[in-house]
Amino acid sequence: MIDDTKEALAILQKGGVILYPTDTIWGLGCDACNEEAVNRIYAIKNRIDSKSMLVLMENASLLERYVQEVPEIAYDLIELTDKPLTIIYDGAKNLAKNLIAEDGSIGIRLTTEPFSSDLIRRFKRPIVSTSANISGKPSPACFAEISQEIIYSVDYVVKYRQDDDQKAIPSSIIKLGRGGEIKIIRE
Repeated sequence: MIDDTKEALAILQKGGVILYPTDTIWGLGCDACNEEAVNRIYAIKNRIDSKSMLVLMENASLLERYVQEVPEIAYDLIELTDKPLTIIYDGAKNLAKNLIAEDGSIGIRLTTEPFSSDLIRRFKRPIVSTSANISGKPSPACFAEISQEIIYSVDYVVKYRQDDDQKAIPSSIIKLGRGGEIKIIRE
């Protein structure tokens, strides 16, 4: 895993795109602050750029760097959840503009998966995490289900966990409004 982390880190630092395991499904990733890298992921997925993607972080203390106002309930939800949870926050900041939704929001998930968590900690910035599929096609539940088209289009494919055939599931998604309202998007 150490060599994989070094290779993936070097690619991210150069503005490249990686294919990597997360706490949910395999994802396409890049520097969440680099507009060109984000554009490349949209192109790989054949996805319109008005459909935003989420970012992964490894520490809740980083939220305030990328969200104008983090509702207190967010910290409670993060602490209490027992499965991966993506929270959509209003007022995204300090991220690539083409990553932020038209309404100014951003989806953020804190990962505890060993590889992605270590990579993000070493990179010192959030990374994009979007399912490793062409837009409109099913999300792969394990590495073996990822299309060759996706594999050949990235700069680095992480080796760690490629042989893990346990079917992963996407995260739950909720949207937090500034007034404390909670909207469940996906359970």
